[in-house]
Amino acid sequence: MRISLQAQLGDFQDRHTIYVFALKMSFLAVTLSSVVILLILPPLDWMGLLPVPLADGVVYGVVLSWLIGGVVSSVLSLVAGHAMHQLSVSRAKFEQLSRTDVLSGLLNRRAFTEALEQADGDACLAIFDVDRFKAINDRFGHACGDAVIVAVSAILAAAFDGRSVAARLGGEEFGAIVVGGSQEQRTERVRTVCARLAALPIAADNCVVAITVSAGIAELRGGRGKEAAYSAADKALYLAKALGRNRVVHENEGLHPGWRRHLPEEVSAARAMSAGCDEARLA
Repeated sequence: MRISLQAQLGDFQDRHTIYVFALKMSFLAVTLSSVVILLILPPLDWMGLLPVPLADGVVYGVVLSWLIGGVVSSVLSLVAGHAMHQLSVSRAKFEQLSRTDVLSGLLNRRAFTEALEQADGDACLAIFDVDRFKAINDRFGHACGDAVIVAVSAILAAAFDGRSVAARLGGEEFGAIVVGGSQEQRTERVRTVCARLAALPIAADNCVVAITVSAGIAELRGGRGKEAAYSAADKALYLAKALGRNRVVHENEGLHPGWRRHLPEEVSAARAMSAGCDEARLA
């Protein structure tokens, strides 16, 4: 008889599984003890060491093995099952904590990178950054800054659920993998989130803060490296910041001719140098 021990600890997250495990182990233990009794009693009877007739000895041995062995093995199996259940729950909590940002409750950067590796097809990467976040911390204190992070996280979590996913990448920077719809629809979702954040006063620690958020978007098309997509989204975010913040820039928008006069000279020069390097790499 072969009974699975369910060695994977994840199976023991359900308490019902513990009782099934104990029942199986008890049945296996009693069955094995009965087999041992049936093998030992005949030689003992042949040597004259059995104080009762063989048939009676078999009956007594099997009954006692089921009564005593069954109870003992059940208790031991339950103890072992509960221990494995606690270990499984602890492991699941640890795994969740290792993938979750403590303050925001969103995925952390490591978990977001893993999700990014699995994303493909109709999806884009959006990187959000709270505008002038350092000034908020300096003026109102870090408690207010934490409240801003929590409020932004709550809106991102509500806006990008289901197939999409949001994460806190660090500090005041957030990321989202927006899945489904056309490129225009995904971009509009990001713009809607930024507009909602701009219209939401955040109250904390006897202060009310109005924030704006800038975002850069890059497409996660098939065959494109995730590092390249992240770099493109980061450049788009940098451009959104340089254009005055509180805006969303898609990588495909490029540098609109009307934007050039609003950019600092060093930003325009940096973009020209970056474009020249990209052309050199392609050549």
